[in-house]
Amino acid sequence: MAKKEKMIRITLVHSPIGNTETHKATVRALGLHKIGQTVEQKDSPTVRGMLSKVNHLVKVEDVQE
Repeated sequence: MAKKEKMIRITLVHSPIGNTETHKATVRALGLHKIGQTVEQKDSPTVRGMLSKVNHLVKVEDVQE
């Protein structure tokens, strides 16, 4: 039986305005555009690295299924 992939829920809580262009690009690459918007991503080292870069702008929580 295939193992179910872990998912994480990411919410944009602060505006990326005033941050560097790389932070803005990282927020967009995560799929976030508006404050309060929430997306679900697969929990992977790549996504975790992106989140550590913009941890001051987002809220992260594990999805319980």
